[in-house]
Amino acid sequence: MFETPLTVVGNIVNDLTRRRVGDQEVLKFRVASNSRRRAADGTWEPGNSLFVTVNCWGRLVSGVGASLGKGLPVIVTGHVHTSEYEDREGVRRSSLEMRATAVGPDLSRCIARVEKTASSGSKAAGGPTPDPESEAGTTDADDAECSGRAETAPDAAAGLPLSA
Repeated sequence: MFETPLTVVGNIVNDLTRRRVGDQEVLKFRVASNSRRRAADGTWEPGNSLFVTVNCWGRLVSGVGASLGKGLPVIVTGHVHTSEYEDREGVRRSSLEMRATAVGPDLSRCIARVEKTASSGSKAAGGPTPDPESEAGTTDADDAECSGRAETAPDAAAGLPLSA
């Protein structure tokens, strides 16, 4: 109820780490969002940077783990909070953390191919079947699961091949 929603557009700056917490898995990575501003002479200069530790839980773990990696441009939406801790020297520190609700490649800066994964109970539950003419098919948003691999493309018009 009193959580702070936030959307961050940036790049993944470290390798994704997956670990178990109780009976659940969590996938953790850091995102850097950098700003630029135009100087008086018309050149671009770096502005401020924001670093956020992103935690993915539940269904996000498999999708993000299979699709994204270090260096890729992403858009992350979730709820942020400050995590406080003591470092090795005993100094009190804090960091900004986000519990992600959605993570995806930033398609303005990369190319991605999306593939649906088989939902475990969609046929048994009488869910809609994908149209063989359409790669995407149609399902309810809550039942749809996707995976893919985003690739940074220097020139989208060059027709670079995509990998899954």
